[in-house]
Amino acid sequence: MKKNKPKYMQIIDAAVVAIAENGYHQAQVSKIARQAGVADGTIYLYFKNKEDILISLFQEKMGYFVENIEEKIAGKETAAEKLLMLVETHLTLLSEDRHLAIVTQLELRQSNKDLRLKINEVLKGYLTMIDRIILEGIEKNEFISTLDIRLARQMIFGTIDETVTSWVMNEQKFDLPALAKPIHQLLINGCGYRQPVM
Repeated sequence: MKKNKPKYMQIIDAAVVAIAENGYHQAQVSKIARQAGVADGTIYLYFKNKEDILISLFQEKMGYFVENIEEKIAGKETAAEKLLMLVETHLTLLSEDRHLAIVTQLELRQSNKDLRLKINEVLKGYLTMIDRIILEGIEKNEFISTLDIRLARQMIFGTIDETVTSWVMNEQKFDLPALAKPIHQLLINGCGYRQPVM
């Protein structure tokens, strides 16, 4: 129910900025509260602690990501087209929100094992979407029948993820969405892409 409260998303969005600008460990709850324009105590009406803020932030943003991609791939016929939409949308959404890119690529990579497990749990919805596209590609003979789904998923997610990390580390010096098509080409080649016969 807390998600329906008016200040919930305000705090989440403020946390993205505060964590991106200060780093997770230096972004005290008071800094997040200040960024959100709320009293420190208000944060605790919505979140247990800073770790809960980080996990909730990732859940919200990842949910938004998945919804956005699902919408874009809904009208696409082939698995290859769906994969292109996934890559394009992922790169575009993060290129439009530099703070979120810093948080997802750098600050979410915490060494705390419990935190990593929770983050991996949130990622499942996104990875399942990739699996569905791969499976569809195999079933429609677009991708080779011997394709290892787990390996293909790691290749797809890993390539997109590493490209965004490189963009963040290079202070966003290059056009991230412009890489969608060459990345897509590499990925479908890796899946043994064959033009579907109409």
